[in-house]
Amino acid sequence: MNTPFSKFGISQSAARVEDVRLLTGHGRYTDDIAPEGALHMYVLRAQMAHATLTGIDTEAAKSAPGVRGVYLAADLDGVMENSMTAIPVKNLDGSTAAVPHRPALAINRVRFVGEAIAVIVADTLQQARDAAETILVDYDDLPTSMALEFGGPEIHPDAPENLAYDWGHGDAEATEAAFQSAAHQVKLRVHSNRVIANSMEPRACYAEMEGDRLHVCFSGQGVWGVKRHLAGSFNLAPEEIRVTNPDVGGGFGMKVHAYPEYLLAAFATKTLGQPVRWTPDRSESMLTDNACRDLYSDAQAAFDENYKLVALRVNAVSNLGAYSSGFGQNIQSELALKVFPGVYDVQTAYFGVRGIYTNTTPVDAYRGAGRPEAIYVLERLFDHAARTFQMDPSELRRRSFIRADQMPYKTAAGELYDVGDFDRVLTRAETEADVAGFPARQQDSVAKGKLRGLGLCFYIESILGAPKETTRIEFAEDGQLNLYVGTQSNGQGHETAYTQLLCEKTGWNPAKVRIIQGDSDAIPTGGGTGGSRSVTMQGNSIYKTSDLMIKRLKPLASDELEVNPQDVAFEKGAFAIVGTDRRITLPEVVEKARKTGQQDLLDHSVEYDLPARSYPNGAHFCEVEVDPQTGHTQVVKYTIVDDFGLLINPMLAEGQVHGGVVQGIGQAITENAVYDDSGQLLTGSFMDYGMPRASDIPTMAFHTELVPSTANEIGMKGCGEAGTVGAMAAVMNAVQDALWDRGVRQVDMPVTPLRMWEWLQQAK
Repeated sequence: MNTPFSKFGISQSAARVEDVRLLTGHGRYTDDIAPEGALHMYVLRAQMAHATLTGIDTEAAKSAPGVRGVYLAADLDGVMENSMTAIPVKNLDGSTAAVPHRPALAINRVRFVGEAIAVIVADTLQQARDAAETILVDYDDLPTSMALEFGGPEIHPDAPENLAYDWGHGDAEATEAAFQSAAHQVKLRVHSNRVIANSMEPRACYAEMEGDRLHVCFSGQGVWGVKRHLAGSFNLAPEEIRVTNPDVGGGFGMKVHAYPEYLLAAFATKTLGQPVRWTPDRSESMLTDNACRDLYSDAQAAFDENYKLVALRVNAVSNLGAYSSGFGQNIQSELALKVFPGVYDVQTAYFGVRGIYTNTTPVDAYRGAGRPEAIYVLERLFDHAARTFQMDPSELRRRSFIRADQMPYKTAAGELYDVGDFDRVLTRAETEADVAGFPARQQDSVAKGKLRGLGLCFYIESILGAPKETTRIEFAEDGQLNLYVGTQSNGQGHETAYTQLLCEKTGWNPAKVRIIQGDSDAIPTGGGTGGSRSVTMQGNSIYKTSDLMIKRLKPLASDELEVNPQDVAFEKGAFAIVGTDRRITLPEVVEKARKTGQQDLLDHSVEYDLPARSYPNGAHFCEVEVDPQTGHTQVVKYTIVDDFGLLINPMLAEGQVHGGVVQGIGQAITENAVYDDSGQLLTGSFMDYGMPRASDIPTMAFHTELVPSTANEIGMKGCGEAGTVGAMAAVMNAVQDALWDRGVRQVDMPVTPLRMWEWLQQAK
């Protein structure tokens, strides 16, 4: 029987149901849906990276045409708390890390170019911009601290030597002893360059009063964190605030947090009593969006006489920018730690990180949030070891893999890997990548005057984010099923995947499913999107809510079938008497509940608590060609074998992996956020910042090996960030391989033509 259930269940590459709406211009993004007649907010930003504000003259701006209000930090007093929040880590000595106060509007001093100084609200955006031009700001310059090192000019009095935190995990003495007795050692310093997220849709927001309630709509990755921040800033009860996310055009971790503009728009609308909207241009976004990565790591590995890993040590220095942002301190410490030992059987390890402040834009989450950085260090180190020992990179890794029969395995980082068959995944990847045929391809490149390299990265990922997720199933009067979810799609295809999960479990007609998300009034709690959590968390929550719904409707179905509930089973969308063909469909039971006034049976909700994390993993093989005459590096072949457990929609998973790999290739070859010594961003537009283009990306071969997770009922493992976690090291190991025989022993991201040419010239 061909039912909607069989057409639209899980593990099928069903076409995205949201695409028709989005591709025909019917998407509802923040800037599209701002209230008619909303006032426009413009933010005047610091032009100096470090300076004392000695005077701000706003009189001309206040009387400019169309201006409704001009506000400085002092104007916020008594209305909102002029403060942004951040989560600190613990130092090695047990003390709390330094989290200096970060105001939404600068108070007396600015610490990075782009910091908000004043807010101008006018009838039109151009009027607000024109008024901002009349504001006179007097700066008393202060020395800038730009280097990724300690000391230098003081940025915050409560962060001596600009040190934010000194964090570590592991037994340093035992690790040192293991290194002293090891048969072989290698070390390598690697740098993870600063990049900018550059989502297609910039951050945007609007605020309005809905009666006595404050409503803030913004382009983000979940509503509850911003709601909590607004409640605290304005001293409001949660029920006095509504926060919404409409369609969102990309986030990548950068849109997780509250930003000053969301609070300032709310302040302006509460002050003026009118809706206020704000949308930045691209350069404003590049100046003020949380930046990403930006650290260097000194990595060391110790091996026994058989070249099996016995000890691992990494000490890193992480750039937080001018302030600690929401998760800024956690990214390179606690979150990177989760995959710090990778897929290797090693129990003696130490991971230390120190965070510093510089006069640059604050740094926070970006696709992978610490895991790409940690895997990049580890897999660069393993490839370096293989070349140093003159061993095959795959063979060296195999000698240290955690074996499948060792699972579940508790790592030196304290994580419990539930399942994994790394040797199987790597063997499949070697076959799919045709590693055996690489020498012939390399000779073909040599014949063209090119250098060719092959790089491997074997990554593992840890699903992050809130461990709970809420689902609500409501049967609407129009015959639709309203599925309320606590996550927030940023373009991943949630509407499709969630409908597949629901229909797999309930047999409901997918054409009659309506996904409702991004509204704090519609669902009381949720975890939002981030950390590759969405489909795993929401999927299992959907399953649990479906189970509850079926259980609650079963007595009514049994009454209609005139049998005891224990004689009734539910499958493929209907309640049936066991062993007979007598059945009543789910829609029929729902309709019966409605007609008999049993409204409680039309609404079902569950907050699901994930019992354990899952760990996606996989192998990436990359091949690059380098033109030694021009320094140009091109990725020419890319093969991926991932273990994502059970796939809900293989096509969506492949799309997520491809997007992640492109971002990894971008960081490795073209992207780099550059500041001058005075703190001015030199790469503040797409004319200067090297976004990857289609011509930079080869056709990718995507394959999967299924090792279902035991950490959740469905057996899923997240896939949203995996492509980025694996890509950077795969690309850079390929670049290193291409240059090794030319005597180049150290390469770092990004591999621009100039840097490549210089490495080759220096090696001569």
